[in-house]
Amino acid sequence: MKKVILTGDRPTGKLHLGHYVGSLANRIKLQDYYDCYFIIADYQFLTDNADKTKQIQKNIQEIVLDYLSVGINPKKAHIFIESQVPEIAQIDLIFSMITTLSRVKRNPTIKEQIQTLKLKQPSLGYVSWPVTQAADILSVRADVVPVGKDQVPHVELTREIASKFNRMYKKVFPVPSALVGQTPTLPGLDGKKMSKSRGNAVYLSDSEKEVEKKIMTAITDPEKIKIDDIGHPEICNIYQYYKAFFPKRAGEIKKECQKGKIGCVACKKELAKELNEFLKPIRAKRKQFEKKPGLIEQILKKGREDTQKRAKKTLDLMKKGMGIHYFMK
Repeated sequence: MKKVILTGDRPTGKLHLGHYVGSLANRIKLQDYYDCYFIIADYQFLTDNADKTKQIQKNIQEIVLDYLSVGINPKKAHIFIESQVPEIAQIDLIFSMITTLSRVKRNPTIKEQIQTLKLKQPSLGYVSWPVTQAADILSVRADVVPVGKDQVPHVELTREIASKFNRMYKKVFPVPSALVGQTPTLPGLDGKKMSKSRGNAVYLSDSEKEVEKKIMTAITDPEKIKIDDIGHPEICNIYQYYKAFFPKRAGEIKKECQKGKIGCVACKKELAKELNEFLKPIRAKRKQFEKKPGLIEQILKKGREDTQKRAKKTLDLMKKGMGIHYFMK
């Protein structure tokens, strides 16, 4: 039997090049070797966006189209919406009973995000969402969780919860391991983390003109003014894009830049052209899928049914192990 993987995205909107480099490219490979569950975590979206529920459905649609257009195959993987598998919420509640508040507060990522987002009064759901994430992961009894470095503390908490439940009651869960991505984080056009909220992202669904326009605004080496100025590729956003998508050309660009043989404008124009070639088949697939009414609903329905079947089994095992399956015959 294949080992089980769970990973996914919050439905905050269309996916961008950073998502592709950081996770999507890896998922395309993983779906051939693992039993993959790709979650669209709408509960987690609500932790800091409870006032923006009207946009969730549209965002989910965009994410599924992005999944399909890059090559995620719903015949190989289960794509589902978190809130449509009610067993996850029940598992989350049980986990909250065996996890201390002090343990959740020690999560370094939560502390950092509260400061970054300037949340003066974070919701209870926001502080405890790593427990909800543990419920997501363990509802399908995942063996492996692909994550970025900043998500490793969440997986560690999940491992602790799984181990504690197994000790207290009965061995129900594997203790999942984190599969940490080796690809460096792709910066946004301004050099900061690529994010929709910062307006510094290039989306997988952007048109050719949009890609060209955005790339030409990217911040490069501030010390390279003229073509023959010696450049410092390691601090240039454009060079990071070359390394991520076109590594062979990146080596050549580095030498040309350091020798003052290529200017930033020419470098940007070439990158925009190459990115558009890369995105061309992705855009074409997206248009094909957009023309199929009901396709997204069918995929999500199948994903929900598959996931719920496994999550129900998990919850049954938990209740029996805890001895709280009374009057269930």
